Amino acid sequence: MSRIVITGIGVISALGEFAETNHTALVKAECGLSSLQLFKTIYSETLKFGEIKIENEQLKNRLGIKNKGITRTSLLALHALNEAVNDSKLKEVQIKSYDTALIVANTVGGMCLTDELFQDANSKDNGSEYVSSYDCGSTTLFLQNQLGVKGVCNTINTACSSSANALMFAARLINNGYANRAIVGGVDSLAKFTINGFNSLGILAPQNCKPFDKNRNGLNLGEGSGFIVMEKESDVIDKKIYAVLSGYFNSNDAFHPSALSDNGDGPFLAMKGALKTANLSPFQIGYVNTHGTGTENNDEVEGKALKRIFETVPPFASTKSKIGHCLGGAAAIESVFSIIALNNQEIYPSLNFITPIESTGLIPLLEYKNHSFDHIMTNSFGFGGNCSSLIFSKK
Repeated sequence: MSRIVITGIGVISALGEFAETNHTALVKAECGLSSLQLFKTIYSETLKFGEIKIENEQLKNRLGIKNKGITRTSLLALHALNEAVNDSKLKEVQIKSYDTALIVANTVGGMCLTDELFQDANSKDNGSEYVSSYDCGSTTLFLQNQLGVKGVCNTINTACSSSANALMFAARLINNGYANRAIVGGVDSLAKFTINGFNSLGILAPQNCKPFDKNRNGLNLGEGSGFIVMEKESDVIDKKIYAVLSGYFNSNDAFHPSALSDNGDGPFLAMKGALKTANLSPFQIGYVNTHGTGTENNDEVEGKALKRIFETVPPFASTKSKIGHCLGGAAAIESVFSIIALNNQEIYPSLNFITPIESTGLIPLLEYKNHSFDHIMTNSFGFGGNCSSLIFSKK
């Protein structure tokens, strides 16, 4: 069976508009969290967010989009997808071939305009131009139409592990002969729907989040998109190969709608399964990009699971301390970050950490380092106990 390799990457986040600008910010340990400027809610000045400081009209102009009813979610996705496709040098005939799949993950979709839709429904006889963009699959349909994709198209929504599962689904399509290549990623934009929902759970931090710190008090919501081009290695000729998707696994501890089990059964099984898929031992993982939300439950549970898997926990950190939690886009963005780290043999620190959690004693990486390693693991854990781990390896 041919290995699955990564030949293109694209990303837009609060750290930058492209892979290169995000990489520079990661090396400098910059933070993209701030008060809201473009998206107004009652929490604009009281909470911190990973907001991308580009207005929708700017995005439309840059992307050449004149269609009505296109949401910010879809614009961010197209921005990252275009970069990944161009980076991979995919030809138009390949993109439109029936053996190219398009798999997109998100949780918010067009719900970023829930308030506008409600207002339009009460003030406009003809309704809103955004009605057709409201469902979760609208972004996938938009991207499919923009690229002319004819192969398998699907939308994955498993909360915060959505785009990790999108990568897994794409890998299974390739391994089982349903596709030779896949354009796969995730996206979410900031929305009152999610801000109010997470606030009702009492897990939004009033300041920059502090993953794995004893005094952590919540997460920061972010927005962004990451896309990856995956291909069978046997089909790749005269292309740069960033990494191999060597391991992946999904589990569910089915413990609670919004919390993980105390012993971290879901995270433990996800990491264990990914290692088995990759045929690796725990000591071979050189770095872990953790889920690391900065919430009370997640960080302690993920720490316990790390200690169960690893006899000596390798360097680990959370990039959510820099860009916030991008929900359906988080795993795709962090996969791009992981691929960049592996490709450049460097690892990036967590921010705002001071005191270890007493029950684990774990300390995340606190400064940028050049680091020689062959395998990187990235974790994504979602509501409902949906836990996924991916492993990228050097080519």
